[in-house]
Amino acid sequence: MRAPPPGWSRINASIFYDDAAAAIDFLCDAFGFERVMVIEGEGGRVEHSELRLGDNGLVMVGSAGGGSHREGGLPAVSPRAVNGQNTSMLCVFVDDADAHAARAEAAGATIADRPTTHDYGEDHWADRTYRAVDPEGHHWWFMQRVRGPGS
Repeated sequence: MRAPPPGWSRINASIFYDDAAAAIDFLCDAFGFERVMVIEGEGGRVEHSELRLGDNGLVMVGSAGGGSHREGGLPAVSPRAVNGQNTSMLCVFVDDADAHAARAEAAGATIADRPTTHDYGEDHWADRTYRAVDPEGHHWWFMQRVRGPGS
């Protein structure tokens, strides 16, 4: 299998928002993402964007319905459109879960689960994890590895 393009992981997520431009601002302020690119269409619609976290974390954010160049769009909606339900949640590793949670909360994220250490036993690992909900209802898990397997 060939390596993905530079700066991309083998698997990358796309998420959709009713107000993608505001979501991008929020994700950068609250969670520390950096804008790589934002492609706007008519009326400020976000056709495509790439946000980076660290060396190999990439998420694409777009306006609900996907790119306007697609006939009929994509079946992609904000959780707002489905009574807050989520069909997927994103999991992101960070260096310090407690500091990250404090930053996210100060920027307006709802902290659904406070940072807690989950130890899966000496044959596995332990992570310090918290769950945040962004303004449109996407759930994000942030994890800090505190112990590796066998240590």
